[in-house]
Amino acid sequence: MTNMGASTVQGAQGGPDATIMIGGVPVGRSAEPFIIAEMSGNHDGSLDKALEIVRAAAAAGAHAIKLQTYTADTITIDVDTPEFRLSEDHPLWGGRRLYDLYEEAHTPWEWHQPIFDLAKELGLLAFSSPFDPSAVAFLESLDVPAYKIASSEIVDLPLVRCAAATGKPIIISTGMASVGEIHAAVEAARSTGNDQVIVLSCTASYPADPASSNLRGIPVMADAFGVPVGLSDHTMGIGAAVASIAFGAVLVEKHVTMSRAEGGVDSDFSLEPAELAALVAETRTAWQALGQPRIGARESEREGLRFRRSLYVVEDVKAGDPVTADNVRSIRPANGLAPDTFSVLEGKRFTQDVARGTAMSWELV
Repeated sequence: MTNMGASTVQGAQGGPDATIMIGGVPVGRSAEPFIIAEMSGNHDGSLDKALEIVRAAAAAGAHAIKLQTYTADTITIDVDTPEFRLSEDHPLWGGRRLYDLYEEAHTPWEWHQPIFDLAKELGLLAFSSPFDPSAVAFLESLDVPAYKIASSEIVDLPLVRCAAATGKPIIISTGMASVGEIHAAVEAARSTGNDQVIVLSCTASYPADPASSNLRGIPVMADAFGVPVGLSDHTMGIGAAVASIAFGAVLVEKHVTMSRAEGGVDSDFSLEPAELAALVAETRTAWQALGQPRIGARESEREGLRFRRSLYVVEDVKAGDPVTADNVRSIRPANGLAPDTFSVLEGKRFTQDVARGTAMSWELV
């Protein structure tokens, strides 16, 4: 196992409240949401476009850019039978051969270094999803700060163990997975001595229906598996991602493209740069708004407390005058008796002359 000291869990036992360091950036409930911009195949086979996406992700304030490291030959084989084709009714890639789709979508391995170099120059973390052990070995040569296990690979426990054995944080996406499969993957990672595990709630459909997001499951997953939980989101827009923060998501991953109108293998469910910037801002706002589980006046409301309503003498009165609705009213500020005491005060006599603008008190009647 290598680099165990590079990224550490705060707290020996980890758990849902652990803070995991990824490339020096804290990820956990006590830190602002960690935003990953997933490039996937949205470079459309152009290194220049890939670098443009990196610049856009950095400008938007994302914490990391993520690639997918595979070739068509490491993820499938060149066979044309029905089981190697997507269903005809698939909303994006109907009828396509797996081999052709992955050949189009893959990021050439020789592009990783210039992409990672630019990301580092711009202050952006860069890592990837490996799809076989050769990808892990290659990414180790680039000293990535973390690994992401894709939803379809969660059942490849040897791959999980291979990535976890590097000592780097492991982010496991759970689209399609059962409780048992998630448990097995988390335990496979931990079996290497690596407790730096983050699990992502995920709906592995493209695009995903928000109604299938089941965000209420996020705290359930955190408690069930004893790990911080984030969201890998394939819905359109940022609504589901922002909402996930209220349920304890510590990380959000969204696919990013320069322009949906220009097309691309994943562009239909990807965010454009301005939307990514909105995601960064609004998830941070949602996290800040969580506050504490308490009810009552906030420190920031102290000045407002002075200007609640209370009973004041609103006309000059003489000793012996009765309290009436004309000379005592509920107004701002809050130095007088509570408004609801007027029914007790009404008809009582003032014991002294009182000037207009005096806070009402029991001593005056």
